[in-house]
Amino acid sequence: MFSKKTIRDIDLKRKTVLLRADFNVPVKDGKITDDYRIKQALPTINFLLAHSKRLIICSHLGRPKGPDDSSASLFPVAKRLQQLIDRPVGFATDSVGESADKAVKDLQKGHVLLLENLRFYSEEENNDHEFAKKLASYADVFVQDGFGVVHRAHASTDAIAHYLPSVSGFLLEKEVDTITNVMHQPKRPLMAIIGGAKIADKIDVLHKFIEIADFVAVGGGMANTFLAGKGLNVEESLYDRADVPVARDIMRKAAREARKRPFIFSIPVDGVVSKKVDKFSKTRIVDWGAHVIADIEHYPRRVPKTATRLLDDERILDIGPFSGSFIAGGVQLANTVIWNGSMGVTEIDGTQGPIGPYSQGTNIIVEAMIGEFGNKPFTVVGGGDTVGYIQAHKLLDCFNHVSTGGGASLELMAGRKLPGVEVLLDK
Repeated sequence: MFSKKTIRDIDLKRKTVLLRADFNVPVKDGKITDDYRIKQALPTINFLLAHSKRLIICSHLGRPKGPDDSSASLFPVAKRLQQLIDRPVGFATDSVGESADKAVKDLQKGHVLLLENLRFYSEEENNDHEFAKKLASYADVFVQDGFGVVHRAHASTDAIAHYLPSVSGFLLEKEVDTITNVMHQPKRPLMAIIGGAKIADKIDVLHKFIEIADFVAVGGGMANTFLAGKGLNVEESLYDRADVPVARDIMRKAAREARKRPFIFSIPVDGVVSKKVDKFSKTRIVDWGAHVIADIEHYPRRVPKTATRLLDDERILDIGPFSGSFIAGGVQLANTVIWNGSMGVTEIDGTQGPIGPYSQGTNIIVEAMIGEFGNKPFTVVGGGDTVGYIQAHKLLDCFNHVSTGGGASLELMAGRKLPGVEVLLDK
């Protein structure tokens, strides 16, 4: 149960509200290519419009190089938000300063104002109290609904709560409740599928899942670090050499857990390899576990070495068919599945293709999670590349919960406190 006050628990009548949203959406050539995060904020925005006097929204976008970085402007978001809520959305060309001051002063009852990118000011990420105090001067109440940023102690997530009564929006409440429930009271068996590029980002959550899950499957680029830890020569594959000892520690912990109770920790036993990453490069499957096969007539007794190891200039770009089928089989036995990170390279040339040479491992696991093979578990999905994948495949509605926060969801799953949640008023 969410322990913080929400917008239901505070008097908003005749109040000006400052809403911290997470509008960090992809923008290309001035156009938004994915408005999922904006749409997820609409329940909170509509409630505030119905119950408060005026609404001011602040957010960040990307990592701007400076206040003149037009590619990081929130202006396209203001235009898209105006379309979604069908009412005027004003735009201030700064988040504090003359433009913001005038825009706030001129803001009419029932209207919306979006401030410019908070990260145009270094004070935002430095959690500067004077900057937060200036932001707070624009409103009577602060509402935190940017789940994707609450794991950071920034001016708009932490310091601002010292200057205004601060409560949660509906999205933040839903995110925290859903993730907390699947971690503490899942319907078992509980399965965690963890992929993506770097093991360093997911060390804590891997340790946590080994302790509480029934099946943990590792894939993606981070799996290569585990393979290197088992002695496999991964050649040109993406992996973190410095984290090989960490991977070994995690595998030892998993082995100890498996001796105490029924538990599976899975890393790939085969993979799709290629010499380069593009849509047309030649691929092959390498099965590093198949040193000897059964003595069956018409089949060689020994597998060629090239079938069990990578060549000098090859790299692992996806899990293989056996590994994908094994994980999909685990999904069929699970009642709750948490997925964060793709199993291979699903994005090529900056786009998520529906069918790619290195996305088949992810495809079969997704098919299992959405019930294509019979069982349909309760599914929770997080991580930017993961959400991008299911959006490209138009599968958002096939999952029970698709998180708007990659880093925040991992921190919450690992059991850490989120600064932007801790500062809110308790119920």
